[in-house]
Amino acid sequence: MESPVGRQYKGARSRLIEELREKGVRDMSVLRALDLTPRHLFVPTGIRHRAYEDTALPIGSSQTISQPSVHARYLETLALKGTERVLEIGTGSGYQTVLLAHLAAQVFSVERIKALLDNAREAIKLCEVSNVSLMLGDGTYGWKAYAPYDAILVGAASPDVPQPLLDQLAEGGRLLVPVGSKDEQQLLLITRKGRTFNRETLTPVRFVPLLGDHGWNP
Repeated sequence: MESPVGRQYKGARSRLIEELREKGVRDMSVLRALDLTPRHLFVPTGIRHRAYEDTALPIGSSQTISQPSVHARYLETLALKGTERVLEIGTGSGYQTVLLAHLAAQVFSVERIKALLDNAREAIKLCEVSNVSLMLGDGTYGWKAYAPYDAILVGAASPDVPQPLLDQLAEGGRLLVPVGSKDEQQLLLITRKGRTFNRETLTPVRFVPLLGDHGWNP
């Protein structure tokens, strides 16, 4: 049963879903995931009244939660069927982690900032999803123990595609990663075919830098 606090935001969540439809989000499974996921749990209490605006919001540690329409485009591009093993680089608030939990069979998420991971763990627990595993570490190395992955999402911008993530991509798997400078990037969709990695440039984006040994030097 949804808590009184959750019910308080139900109308705002419905309005956000309608706004995303108007902006062109068509994938019903993605819209359902957004409707099932209480975004207010993933933002600081002082800005919860803005949780269902289609905007990025600060979550501390110089990080942000991306705007819902960005999450929706990311997830529509991956076209998950519900059977996949997914790796998320940059747990951040944990919001996208829970969206993925509604769209895939297993979600593995890596975060390098302990304070963010601790907060995300608590918020994810409140969402009662049981198919998420979290790890504190350098996400540019991926999470080799559970590879290969059918899909990998990188929630920060890298100067190039981290080689360990390519290595951990399953045959036919898809990797979404923003690549470029710290100020401007292109969102790449990379698909693995044997030893070949087909790259498709999707759209210009702006993300926080991916810090780590295979990203930007911390």
